[in-house]
Amino acid sequence: MTAHSKSFLPYALTAAAGAVSVSLLTAYLRQKKSQQGKNMKVAVVLSGCGVYDGTEITEAVSALIHLTRAGAATSAFAPDKEQMHVVDHTSGEAEEGATRNVLKESARIARGDVKPLTECSAAKFDALVVPGGFGVAKNLSDFATKGAELTVDPTVEKVLRDFHAAGKPIGACCITPTILAKVFGESGCSLTVGSDEESEKYPFAGAAGAIKGLGASYQVCKPSEACVDKENKIVTSCAYMYAGLPHEIDDSVRAMVEGVLSLTKA
Repeated sequence: MTAHSKSFLPYALTAAAGAVSVSLLTAYLRQKKSQQGKNMKVAVVLSGCGVYDGTEITEAVSALIHLTRAGAATSAFAPDKEQMHVVDHTSGEAEEGATRNVLKESARIARGDVKPLTECSAAKFDALVVPGGFGVAKNLSDFATKGAELTVDPTVEKVLRDFHAAGKPIGACCITPTILAKVFGESGCSLTVGSDEESEKYPFAGAAGAIKGLGASYQVCKPSEACVDKENKIVTSCAYMYAGLPHEIDDSVRAMVEGVLSLTKA
């Protein structure tokens, strides 16, 4: 061993020890976060399968992954009714005369394990999560055709109100905050769909105007952030209201899920 290598050795050992410490800390924090939802049961409401006429698939899968990774058990539910319409996802055009059932389409995401929304009881769960997609605006409500004058599917509204009345957190992303604004807006709940100014990155930011018009308090958030309303126990994030890459959408959904799980202990 040369004199130079001997003098370098203490620094190398220190650096190695530091790297080990960082690795151990990272592992500890990851394990701690992975137990955030341990023993919790979370109901996930779907609205079909496919962004243009059902649930946004990336958002739904991200929600399920982050919930189960945190230790939560999930159960999927969907309305047992016909979709507003069927959209050809290669063209974005409605298929004339085609019909599909929301529950049966949602089963594609849930690997067949989905129950009618009428069976979703707040008493059996610790929290509720509703991913986005145009199915929220077409099948869970009529926001797609009526905007701020929307009505919410009666069963969907009942489930939302039951969880809220029980003090159990509700998580939503993408376009879903619009139905929360309709149901809870008069309480002044805080919601987000990301930006409130339309742009190339936020092509659907106009929904923020509807949310504000329904009485909710609006919070501008970055794609990786969630709006956490601790008083009402409602957590929202923009997801695909932001024209981002899949990993950015996953980050947005993760922020929403982590917010929901943090409130189940509040």
